[in-house]
Amino acid sequence: AASIREFCKRIGVTKQDNTIEMASLESCIREDLNENAPRAMAVIDPVKLVIENYQGEGWKRVPDGLKDPNGAWVSIHAGTVGLMVNKEALEDLPVPQGWGDLLDPKYEGMVGFLDPSSAFVGYACALAVNKGMGGTLDNFQPAIDYFKKLNELSPIVPKQTAYARCLSGEIPILFDYDFDAYRARYVDKAPIEFVIPKEGTIQVPYVMSLVKNAPHKENGQKVIDFVLSEKGQKLWADNFLRPVVGELSKISPEAAKKSLPDSEYARAGSIDYARMADVQAAFSEAYLQAMKS
Repeated sequence: AASIREFCKRIGVTKQDNTIEMASLESCIREDLNENAPRAMAVIDPVKLVIENYQGEGWKRVPDGLKDPNGAWVSIHAGTVGLMVNKEALEDLPVPQGWGDLLDPKYEGMVGFLDPSSAFVGYACALAVNKGMGGTLDNFQPAIDYFKKLNELSPIVPKQTAYARCLSGEIPILFDYDFDAYRARYVDKAPIEFVIPKEGTIQVPYVMSLVKNAPHKENGQKVIDFVLSEKGQKLWADNFLRPVVGELSKISPEAAKKSLPDSEYARAGSIDYARMADVQAAFSEAYLQAMKS
């Protein structure tokens, strides 16, 4: 009932026939369930996996920072954190070009990001803000100060996915990955622009590892080598996932036309991803304490 009331409040009353997208109702229901439905996550029957180092030909071509130095894991593609902007929803406002721009009161109520304390994407976005504002994995204060200021401008903070809400215009500016923005623009035909913040951001790798004592070890090695080959990287690129090996313009000229230029991606850096995992709980606690205060 609460979600239906919220839906009615958002759409308002008009004097003429109008059509409201189903995504708006779904988002109201989702928000209500996120806040009120009890849920738990548990591993009932865990499978123990031991990782074996593998430094194949593909691993050798991946830049340092996007692979474990001993070969325990290797990136197969990466996502860059930035601003997914629905230009139509902004109406006459300019497209923001950086994290700092969003602290302008003219964007009040327009900015959204997943809760950094409950969603990994939200956490990754928070670390991107932290890096852009001068912080490190040992110093969260720049991000904490930023989110405290942003909180005064009534941001929209869902617990989980907000892709559809950005496409519908309910969240005009969303912290998200580049591949989501490109998919929204070129597949869903939404009026979306992706912005890599001028202050800087991070890229987040998606990785593969080789399982130790696997019955078909050679096949596992072949899979890793294939996805890091030019042909394998083209498969990612053609689906808006940025390659970690080679130049995008050479791997997939068509994908390169749809992507921001390399000069823009120069502002996206790598971090210590193992430490990123280690400090996640500490960041979540600091963020929650700051929001309570």
